[in-house]
Amino acid sequence: MRKIKISILLLAVSVFLTVASFETRAQGDKKATAILDAMSSKYQKVKSFKALFTYTPEGGKPLKGDVTTKGTKFRLKMAGQEIYNDGKLMATYIKETNEVNYQDFDPTASGDLDPTKIYSAYKKGFKYVFVDEKKVGAQVLETVELTPTNKNSQVSKVQIQVNKADKSINNWKIFQKNGEKVTYKLDQFQPDVAVADNFFTFNAKQYPGVEVVDLR
Repeated sequence: MRKIKISILLLAVSVFLTVASFETRAQGDKKATAILDAMSSKYQKVKSFKALFTYTPEGGKPLKGDVTTKGTKFRLKMAGQEIYNDGKLMATYIKETNEVNYQDFDPTASGDLDPTKIYSAYKKGFKYVFVDEKKVGAQVLETVELTPTNKNSQVSKVQIQVNKADKSINNWKIFQKNGEKVTYKLDQFQPDVAVADNFFTFNAKQYPGVEVVDLR
C-alpha cells in the first residue's frame, strides 16, 4: 500500500495536549517562548476547527488540503489521501487505488500525523529560537525555528511564521534530514465548527468496491 509522509507539526501545530513543564519551557529563548505561548493560548480555546491549507514541496507545485478536528478526533485530506480518526481507530483512504488501511490509533505514537496537537507540538521534544520579524504585505510575521531534541527524528528543523498582531499561524516550513522541504500555508481557519462525531469515522458503504487492509 502506498503511503505518503504527512508532516503537520503545528495544524496540526499539532495545532494542534501536552502540558509544558518548566524544564520544557527552558528549551526556548524568551522571545520565541512568548510568541509560541501566545499562539498556543489562542488555539487552545478552540474546541473544534476546520482549516484549509496549501502545501508546497520544494521544486513542486502547490497542492491543497484540509483538516477538521474535534477534541482528539480529526479528519485530514491531502495528496490523494483522506485520514479518518475517531480517537480509537484510524483509517487511511487512498482514492487512486480505492483502498483503505485500518489501524489502531495510538496517541502517543502519532507524532507529526496528529493535527489535534499542532499548537502545542513545540512544548515537548523541541528546542526553539526566535529568528526574525518581517513585514509581508499588510502583516508583520514573526519567525521561530524549532529543532527536535530526538536525534532519531526524520525532521531536522521546523520554521513557523506567526502573525504578530493576533498570534495566528501564517505558515510553517518543515526541513527533513533527507533534504526534502515542504511549506504549509494556512489559507482559512474556522473555529468552533459544528461537526458530528460520525464525520470522523470511515464509512465503507460510501466507497463501493473499496479494498480493506486491516493492520490491527
